[in-house]
Amino acid sequence: MGKKGIRWKQRFDNFERAYQTFWRIMDIKSPNEAEKMGLVQAFEITFELSWKTLKDYLFALGFEEKSPRGVLKQAFQNEIIVDGHNWIEALENRNETVHTYDDAMAEKIDKDIRGIYAPMIRDLYFYLKKEYTNE
Repeated sequence: MGKKGIRWKQRFDNFERAYQTFWRIMDIKSPNEAEKMGLVQAFEITFELSWKTLKDYLFALGFEEKSPRGVLKQAFQNEIIVDGHNWIEALENRNETVHTYDDAMAEKIDKDIRGIYAPMIRDLYFYLKKEYTNE
């Protein structure tokens, strides 16, 4: 990947730090209200860095996708991510949580983060970590 690979690796380093914080919050047993809000915030940051890291990784492979949706579709086509539908849903939920916050949404997003989004972000993290160390 040469010089093109440097950018995605720099972005991955940021993604990795956010990912580790995200999982520390995920590991809190019986989170209080502030910790639940912290999980949503950590998800927003981690999700943002995950798609941007993917964008830079895909660029290093020769793809020029710019939008989050385009990046996710290309990553799905390249079999980097497995469940494209859930990634698009996560993108939509991330966009909602940034602009709106209420108790009902908080409960739903908490459940989705823990049950769906965290495992898929973990899978992406380990995929990219392997690529990072193999280069």
